[in-house]
Amino acid sequence: MASPSQISVFTNLGGRSTTLGALLRVARGLFLLVGVPVMAQTSVPIHPAEPSVNLGQTSFLDALGGPGVLLEEIGGAYHSGKNVGSAGETIDATNSVSSLAHVALLSKFRVLKAFYGVELIGTAAHVNAGDGGTVGGWGDITVSPLILQWKEQTLGNVRVDQRFVLDFDLPVGEYDRSSGISLSSHVFAVHPYYAVTLFPIKKIETSWRVHYLWNGINHSPSRASMTSSTQAGQAIHFNATTAFRCPRGLWVGANGYYLKQITDPQAGGVSLSGSPEQVASIGPGAVWKVGNFHLYANGYHEFAAENRPEGNRLIFRVEWTSGRQQY
Repeated sequence: MASPSQISVFTNLGGRSTTLGALLRVARGLFLLVGVPVMAQTSVPIHPAEPSVNLGQTSFLDALGGPGVLLEEIGGAYHSGKNVGSAGETIDATNSVSSLAHVALLSKFRVLKAFYGVELIGTAAHVNAGDGGTVGGWGDITVSPLILQWKEQTLGNVRVDQRFVLDFDLPVGEYDRSSGISLSSHVFAVHPYYAVTLFPIKKIETSWRVHYLWNGINHSPSRASMTSSTQAGQAIHFNATTAFRCPRGLWVGANGYYLKQITDPQAGGVSLSGSPEQVASIGPGAVWKVGNFHLYANGYHEFAAENRPEGNRLIFRVEWTSGRQQY
């Protein structure tokens, strides 16, 4: 079954970016442990930040899947002690707790020899940005009308699992242009990804999920932006893992992520150069299979951040699947 794709809880910090009912009730209280960037009020035009994206929410055994249902909850926390605003100013440390509720369905219907499916992701968060303000509530949602999950193949002695997902981020979350923080990007975004998991030998896995992000235009940006419209730059980001299989269904290894903005953002239709966003991370992680459940724990320490917060992230994830290959 497909693992979750990008979750878009958004706050714009410094402009530098199972029953289902039970899942959603838990989501309201936990919600997504993304590191949400927060928008600070400054006296100069604010660089449009990248929205929150899937940085570390998916990890080991990522591309495995087959016909059936996936239900999961992702929750966690983020602390950023190094926040830099759009004008290079220092901003208060940011703390956030967040959660994501994810439902995916894969049918036995084939498209391009892959199982076809769909998914829905809902998010919420609570963010404390010090003097920048505090906010909590629902964030944007992500929907996919196209999941393509291929059956496992072999390349020599290497087992290969692959998936492609076309995601759309819908700006339905709480947004207040008069506030320093919002839980919505207030833009429509296209966010496809390709995931692959390789088993070079029986007890070793490595997973890679590569995303492309295109952001639409915000025609009602925060008043602090001092402009009539903003558009964040396009970006590429990926999650990567490698793990060793221990006894009793336990995998232990290392995980990380990287984000790089690849085009200039715009304010009032004018490109803003010289402020591309970037961040990398690495840390330990594990996943434990118990029946049809997978329990994940992942930690990340960020470094090499440019024009966005830099901090530490902790993610916990509970996943239930039917019909999924079990490893």
